[in-house]
Amino acid sequence: MSHKLRTYIIGFCLLCAAGMQAQILSDSAKVWLLTCSPGNQTYMTFGHTAIRIQDQQNRIDEVYNYGTFDFNTDNFYWKFMRGETWYELACTSMARFRMECQASDRIIYSQELNLNIDEKKNLYHALRINLQPENKEYLYNFVFDNCATRAYDIILQSCSTPIESDYEGFTDGTYRSFLRHYAGSLSWFNAGINLLFGYQADHRMKSDERLFLPEEVMYYIQNSHRTDNGAPFVLQSDIAPFEPPHTPWYASWPFGLILYFLFVLGMSYYDHRRHKWSWWVEVVAGIPYLLLLLLVGFLTFFSCHPLVGFGWRLLIIPVTHLCARLIYIIRW
Repeated sequence: MSHKLRTYIIGFCLLCAAGMQAQILSDSAKVWLLTCSPGNQTYMTFGHTAIRIQDQQNRIDEVYNYGTFDFNTDNFYWKFMRGETWYELACTSMARFRMECQASDRIIYSQELNLNIDEKKNLYHALRINLQPENKEYLYNFVFDNCATRAYDIILQSCSTPIESDYEGFTDGTYRSFLRHYAGSLSWFNAGINLLFGYQADHRMKSDERLFLPEEVMYYIQNSHRTDNGAPFVLQSDIAPFEPPHTPWYASWPFGLILYFLFVLGMSYYDHRRHKWSWWVEVVAGIPYLLLLLLVGFLTFFSCHPLVGFGWRLLIIPVTHLCARLIYIIRW
């Protein structure tokens, strides 16, 4: 038997096993949408979405998570910069999922979905198929294809009738304003986002464009109903708004910018007094800024990141530097 044929047979057996396993759900099975609050790592800033399949009769309590990735992947950081990071669907027990969230200081919010038994089996079957080695990986995109959009899409695809939501959210919000809300307007993380993101991030989102964020998916589902009979799509829930991060003034980017301005201003006054230009100030400030411009240029033209680009916010640094240098330039 050839290796290729053996691979096909194994894959077919796994597919059949997944289908059989999806059929063992009892009538008492439940499906939950899980939403995790932001955690203590930067990549956890925007929250997380997962799906829980619970069937006490058959001792099933599994969590399906589209947000896993491997730092040990070859050339991980290079691929991440280019927007070529492959994420994958993972399955774990609810107990372990809860433990992992507690370790990263995350709160789990849950919503039991109003699905009939056939829809639950369809969802479970689809998740098991997605979990197969040849299907579990997908090309991650922060805005258009992530853990929240994948979970939302597969739930809707498993429904026999469409759902509608009365949730408006930030109807006039832009990608930038949404991200600012979660990153913290005064944080250095938000400052980095503003410097890297161009005019595309100022696009005003409508309808389901905002559903790339887990909290938005949570509230969208919470306020949804069936189109055929108007029944609520959520049977019971335990949810709460995400708490926006707090950045103390001494650790904020405006305070850092003020310190930078005062430093260059002091050097300008010093240069004025001694009638000599300190070129090293321009070199020390210019090299990081040049690297930033090169990074933005690379991400704009050679990566798949959708929102990165040149914008007027990149002028904040040179304008601040120039204003602080004017005392030297004008009075020389």
